[in-house]
Amino acid sequence: MILLSAFLSLRVTDIVDMLFVAYLLYQLYSLLKDTVAVNIFIAIFGMFLFWLIVKALNMELTGAILQQVFSIGSIALVVLFQPEIRRFLVNLGKKYRTHKWFGLAKLFTTETDSRINVTIKAITIACTHMSASKTGALIVITRTTPLDDFVETGDIINGVISGRLLENIFFKNTPLHDGAVITLNDKIYAARCILPVSDNRKLPANLGLRHRAALGVTESTDALVVIVSEETGYISIADHGVIHENIPADQLEQRLESILTKN
Repeated sequence: MILLSAFLSLRVTDIVDMLFVAYLLYQLYSLLKDTVAVNIFIAIFGMFLFWLIVKALNMELTGAILQQVFSIGSIALVVLFQPEIRRFLVNLGKKYRTHKWFGLAKLFTTETDSRINVTIKAITIACTHMSASKTGALIVITRTTPLDDFVETGDIINGVISGRLLENIFFKNTPLHDGAVITLNDKIYAARCILPVSDNRKLPANLGLRHRAALGVTESTDALVVIVSEETGYISIADHGVIHENIPADQLEQRLESILTKN
């Protein structure tokens, strides 16, 4: 009878509240399911369910202890899940920018497209040559998420992008070849930058650190990354945590245009 009365007393807002919480938990699990952090998420969720049971049974001492654990642990969780929280906010912001009807950026569409085309052509020329010579490369194209944290790990270039400059940077005997190049608009912003390596445990074993670093930065930001394998010369593109391997050099420009100009 108690359960029946409680069910009958449910309001529409209560149902909406439960559905909203379930949706948030599902989205959080989706972000973490292929990472080591998913085990922590499951453990915390289990503790939270146990806390709800303790509260329902009026176990005051146990409930008070668990409440203190959650209140103090919330700060630690923000630090622990910082990459996942950042990724969630980036995806949320990107959805807003994609669906908004009007924005200031649309007033400068021609200038933006021109810069994108310059970047695409320079990257295509450089990657075609580096693929033929099996020169490893890692090129990050900045979109809307600032990449200052990664730029600070490298050397500022701030030079107009060109195919020859990219090839010179990644030439194996130059001091800047080790690491990633980060582009911003139509310029090479920085070189020799260190990127976070993806902790996705389902990645194929054939992917090396260069490809895992490309995935790592696209998981936490909305950047696009072009990779040239030093072992095979194959060209790959990483976008939103997904890698597209072995792209023919003569199709690279078209693929980049379709991704970068689709919004």
